[in-house]
Amino acid sequence: MFVAPDPGRMRLRNAARAVIGVAAAVALAELCGLSLSASITGGLAALLALFTVTDATVRRQAVTTTLLPAAGFPVLALATALHGLTPARDAAFVLVVFCGVYARRWGPRGHALGIFAFMNFFITQFLHAVPAQLPELFAAVALALVASGAVRFLLWPIERRTPPPAAPAPLPGGGLARPTTRQAFQATAACAVALAIGQVLSEDRWYWAVGTAWWIFVNTASRGETLVRGFRRVLGTVIGVAAGVLIAIPLNGAPAPTAVLVAGCVFAIFYTAAVSYSWMILAVTLMAGLLYGLLGVLDPGLLVLRLEETAVGAVCAALAVVLVLPVTTHATNDAWIQRALHCVHAATAQAAARLAGSETADPAPHAAELETLLARVRMALAPLVHPLSPFRARKARAGQVIALLDDCAREVRGLVAVAADPDASHDARLAAACWRVEAAVEALTAEERGASQPDTARDIVAHTVGSEPALAHLQGLERALVELAAPLGTDPRAPFVVSA
Repeated sequence: MFVAPDPGRMRLRNAARAVIGVAAAVALAELCGLSLSASITGGLAALLALFTVTDATVRRQAVTTTLLPAAGFPVLALATALHGLTPARDAAFVLVVFCGVYARRWGPRGHALGIFAFMNFFITQFLHAVPAQLPELFAAVALALVASGAVRFLLWPIERRTPPPAAPAPLPGGGLARPTTRQAFQATAACAVALAIGQVLSEDRWYWAVGTAWWIFVNTASRGETLVRGFRRVLGTVIGVAAGVLIAIPLNGAPAPTAVLVAGCVFAIFYTAAVSYSWMILAVTLMAGLLYGLLGVLDPGLLVLRLEETAVGAVCAALAVVLVLPVTTHATNDAWIQRALHCVHAATAQAAARLAGSETADPAPHAAELETLLARVRMALAPLVHPLSPFRARKARAGQVIALLDDCAREVRGLVAVAADPDASHDARLAAACWRVEAAVEALTAEERGASQPDTARDIVAHTVGSEPALAHLQGLERALVELAAPLGTDPRAPFVVSA
């Protein structure tokens, strides 16, 4: 976590900004004389707004933030109105789960609105909110969005200086073939079972099982990803419960130190989210214990119950992805790898046009898209390279795919830099090498990869000439693409030896 790369210190800046935004939301609620429950609601709303809104442009982020009340307020009203009406409340919660996951088909905005809607239902269960509290809860959420928005877009507009690359669009498909639709049914089934079992364990804290099942499905697309995420969530919760016993219980809700530690947890959530899900969940679990301390209900038994409910939610999520409309890890991996290779093709084609003298061709956007796609590929392949994975051949194959795609990305970045140099234009050797790279990508993405790859590989090796920087980048890119034929063109279950 502490040695993970942080280009431009973006994780550090986002985490620091989140602490300021959440603190501003809580302070504003306190200044307005709202209750402790409302202040906690406001702080959590600010955290969600800063964490879940990930649109590619500042303008779109502002629009999504503005739309959050449209998703959250009706759910907040529904959840408080159904307080004490257990069957209706449970049915409504399951419906919110389905709609929240289904909304991911509309990209980052649907993803953020779905999470915000779900968490507003969850928060009312966490605080045991009743209808009489609804006006101040509305006020707290509104104040939180204003405060966090002011920090994000006015006080510390990080994205205006360094616009984040667009998140890759969901995998295509229609009906039940669409991954987000399948996941909506999976998450709904998992949460419904988790709700039922969670209530057997505790009539008051059952919602932790539902929350666990829900969050395990966030940012996953296959069976393997979901299983690994469930394991990491349980691991983070175990460590977080131990931290709660050592830290939160002795504090016993003391306001000042609790506030400082909660701020530290918020920082840790944002700082670790991109590099370690287990560390992030540790911070979430400790923060939950500290908030329970503020509410005066914390004891060791409650933390143990938190762990039990988490285990229930993780098991329910695991069963759902295996039994309900399963999406295999291999199919998801292959789809993301294909998209990354097509992006290599597009970047190389634009570079070739640029080197041929076109002033409108620009490979840079494709190179940026390739970086985001490779991050998604690494996430998809994570179950196969996990230390506990028993499939050695698949682990070796996945490890080589990741390494070779990273080589491709590095060479594409170098190629983009060369293409931007006016002195490199109109070089026939560079254009020809770009065309050979395009042919290699087409061979890798063809339906019958193995049939056409050998001839393409011989053609590539025969033409890797020149020592100039541009040709060196293209030669490295060609070689990486040739070597990808082995891990991508063989049966995933067959024995595999990593080439030297």
